[in-house]
Amino acid sequence: MTVDSSAASEPRRSAAGKAGTTGSKTGTKRTTRTTSRSTTRAATGSGTRTSTDPELVQLLTPEGKRVKNAEYDAYVAGITPEELRGLYRDMVLTRRFDAEATALQRQGELGLWASLLGQEAAQIGSGRATREDDYVFPTYREHGVAWCRGVDPTNLLGMFRGVNHGGWDPNSNNFHLYTIVIGSQTLHATGYAMGVAKDGADSAVIAYFGDGASSQGDVAESFTFSAVYNAPVVFFCQNNQWAISEPTEKQTRVPLYQRAQGFGFPGVRVDGNDVLACLAVTRWALERARSGEGPTLVEAFTYRMGAHTTSDDPTRYRGDEERLAWEAKDPILRLRRYLEASNHTDDGFFAELEAESEALGKRVREAVRAMPDPDKFAIFENVYADGHALVDEERAQFAAYQASFADVEGV
Repeated sequence: MTVDSSAASEPRRSAAGKAGTTGSKTGTKRTTRTTSRSTTRAATGSGTRTSTDPELVQLLTPEGKRVKNAEYDAYVAGITPEELRGLYRDMVLTRRFDAEATALQRQGELGLWASLLGQEAAQIGSGRATREDDYVFPTYREHGVAWCRGVDPTNLLGMFRGVNHGGWDPNSNNFHLYTIVIGSQTLHATGYAMGVAKDGADSAVIAYFGDGASSQGDVAESFTFSAVYNAPVVFFCQNNQWAISEPTEKQTRVPLYQRAQGFGFPGVRVDGNDVLACLAVTRWALERARSGEGPTLVEAFTYRMGAHTTSDDPTRYRGDEERLAWEAKDPILRLRRYLEASNHTDDGFFAELEAESEALGKRVREAVRAMPDPDKFAIFENVYADGHALVDEERAQFAAYQASFADVEGV
């Protein structure tokens, strides 16, 4: 497997993440925004744009050329070659892990898997923009963000293998458990952000959701509450063009980022395949939240290269020409081209990363197959903080049910 389609022995906050932990204080404050301004445009799913299409923030073209942006350059102005290599490493290793998880599901080792293929830049760029004291509320596809937050990738697989209900302590990394119910995590994030504001903490909250979830009432309610209470929350929508088999144009009559206007806070569309632009825009939005300026909606305009989940067949509702057009804008290849053109790396770096990628794949395979079966009674734990009579009754009934099988076997 090549480096470009692959992913580290251990997750770590890269040099790029280190820069994000301090929180950029450069640039000017902005309290209103109705459209994003950019010197370049990116292709839509069809590979073309018209003069009526909304502009989006882009710092790296699909060919890997750096372009200037007066509003957001300041948020990545100090990025070093080491940090750029760190972003590349993050994306490659995340893709490798994701590919291994998909293969494990096909081999019967996982019940289901939701691939992030094609969305690495949106997740790594935004994830590395967060500080350690920020809190993240994901959906079920934010494997790259989990990587940035230091969650061991093998911990993401327990739920999909059916051996636990999450796999990690959310408070250890300020990264909430995956949320399967579509859109509900935006309300959780808003409530948490309101609490952060009441505590007077200098931190922010970021909630991830997809274009399909934007049609949920929970998302609209979270927009309302966050705006009214000026909550320090960033809503990060990964618009991957398809809500399972429904295209975005059947979800909304306006670009998604413009919905923020109706709720009274800024929205911005960013090239979701450009890791630098995603890093810059998310830093701006998080800084805005931390400084008391309220919520922001970021629409990362990207593409889901694979199936919605491993139970989906995308060939039934979209054509190859659309996928091929987006493959030309691959986020990993884009950054590699920039690194090579800028002489920020060499063949040794890519070779070492390839070896690290394969080591990660091997570790993930071994870890999944070694996962023990869960305790049958674990389902009754941690339902209530101090226990509950009804849970005790249900546990006793389940114990009796399990014991009945032993009686049959003994006959």
